[in-house]
Order: sequence, then structure tokens, then C-alpha cells
Amino acid sequence: MLLISSSGGHFEELKQLTPLSGVYDLIWVTEKTTYNLNVDYYLKQTGSKSKGFIIDMIYNAFITIYIWGKERPDVVISTGTMVAIPSFFLAKVFRKKTIFIETFARIYDGTKTGLYLYKYADLFIYQWESLKEIYPKGIYGGSIF
Repeated sequence: MLLISSSGGHFEELKQLTPLSGVYDLIWVTEKTTYNLNVDYYLKQTGSKSKGFIIDMIYNAFITIYIWGKERPDVVISTGTMVAIPSFFLAKVFRKKTIFIETFARIYDGTKTGLYLYKYADLFIYQWESLKEIYPKGIYGGSIF
């Protein structure tokens, strides 16, 4: 399983899935920051409003292809953000399963990445019942914490 998210709160949420390591091989991917995390791979930080967004996404796509070639995951799980998009598309190309967990921080509206990947995720989980209207085909999973 490839678990990917941006750094910070999204990654902290994703780390709640650490108990899966007792059953599955987990591959951890996040953005490179000034603090060190115990992960397998780092990608560049991306933000849709940054000047180098397109270049950073292309760079991350190439690194993601490398990761896929080396690790060959069967499932991709993400709590967001844009850094997860290349992994989701590769999962679709290779007919692997995708799971997106909308961040706990969104109570009344979805994230840009969540709204975008909702239509591609094999399983879409939201953490607040109030998001049922936004993600009608998703599953309310309650808090990940």
C-alpha cells in the first residue's frame, strides 16, 4: 500500500493508519519539509497558487513514476493534497485501487483535491456527516483520530 499526502496535518491524519503495517507492507510518501519524517520517499511541496506549481507537479510526477516502478503498490491511500494526484492517476493506469480520505479539517466543504479525486477514487471516505451532500457516493467513516 502506498500512503501519500502533503506534510503537516494531512500527513498526521494519514499516520493514523500505521496499524495497517501489521497486515500490509506500507510505503510512506510525503512532501520534503525542514523537519525530518520517517518516510520512504519525499516529493516537492506543491501549492496550486505557487509560481512553480506546474514545474513542481511535473517533477513530482517523474518521481512518482520512479516510486511506482520500484515499489509496485496495489493500493493508494491519501488524505490529500495535490501531491497525491500523480499517484492516483498511475493507480488508474495500472488498474490498482485508490482510497481518498477527506481531511478532518473540512466540515462543510471539500478540499480542491478531494473534489477533484472524488470521481476517480474507488473508495471515498469523509469524516463529517455534513459532507454527505458534497460527496453523495462517498462513505461517512467518522474521525480518523
